[in-house]
Amino acid sequence: MKILVTGAAGFIASHVADAYVEAGHEVVIVDDLSRGSLRNVNSTARFYQCDIRDQAAIEKIFRSEKPAIVNHHAAQMDVRRGVREPLFDADVNILGSLNLLTAAVAHNVKRFIYIASAGAGYGEPQVDLVGEDCPINPITPYGISKHTVEHYLFTFNFLYGLQYVVLRYGNVYGPRQNSQGEAGVFAIFSEQMLAGVQPVIYGDGNKVRDYVYVSDVVAANVAALERGTNEIFNISTGEETTDLEVFQTVRSLLGKEVEPKYAPRRPGEIDRIRLDVSKAAHLLGWIPRISLEEGARATVKYFQTREREPASASTAA
Repeated sequence: MKILVTGAAGFIASHVADAYVEAGHEVVIVDDLSRGSLRNVNSTARFYQCDIRDQAAIEKIFRSEKPAIVNHHAAQMDVRRGVREPLFDADVNILGSLNLLTAAVAHNVKRFIYIASAGAGYGEPQVDLVGEDCPINPITPYGISKHTVEHYLFTFNFLYGLQYVVLRYGNVYGPRQNSQGEAGVFAIFSEQMLAGVQPVIYGDGNKVRDYVYVSDVVAANVAALERGTNEIFNISTGEETTDLEVFQTVRSLLGKEVEPKYAPRRPGEIDRIRLDVSKAAHLLGWIPRISLEEGARATVKYFQTREREPASASTAA
């Protein structure tokens, strides 16, 4: 089966593309390299350097490749840039996605797997355990733009019969993440400590997130090739971890004695979220398998062994 994966020069989608190749699928990668790296691109996949907003280029790729499935990871994913530049955020995340959806319908794509954001979409939850039926109350332009595409997917299914699966990720971490591209506290703390930069925690360190290791996310993308048709799924672990706990875990694994600096919270950051993943277990046949301890060890080892770029003191969790 031929699968087109957008954003697969980046952190998460490159792992997904690798898994699809390993499963015997023919993979086509579209990425503009604004955030990703060629070193992440699977060597057996066909690669197109292309902006998803470029209608002529996307049309040409779909006409030439005729994928059966689209896996859409590419996005403007910087929450703070979305706050500063909401027009750019909407242009990439809404219009870029619509460009892909239109091409998918025109070229008889069977299924569209769309990657959404749980934390940015739900906003500040009013319940302890957030299920897919909880209200969507995004508090950032990024959250709005990512959720908006879910409505288009429903409509394109109703109008044209395009099957879809939506995966709402928790906080994904693992190898290939970096603080300059797809920022997350595991990457930020690891890079900074290794570079001798004192990490900054925004807030008091007690913000709670639901972390999921990248290989578990990959498994959900593999399951979505055949299961979960026209459904939305939370993909995470349902476990709570604070910023300070991540800092302490990374510090311990690296054997450092550094203390964090604290700075005021940034706009658009929620206090706490924990996701209910029981629907994915029931309909996707998916459950998370990697513990935070195991995932943290693998992630920190990656940052210890890879060729590192200097961390920036202005980058923080």
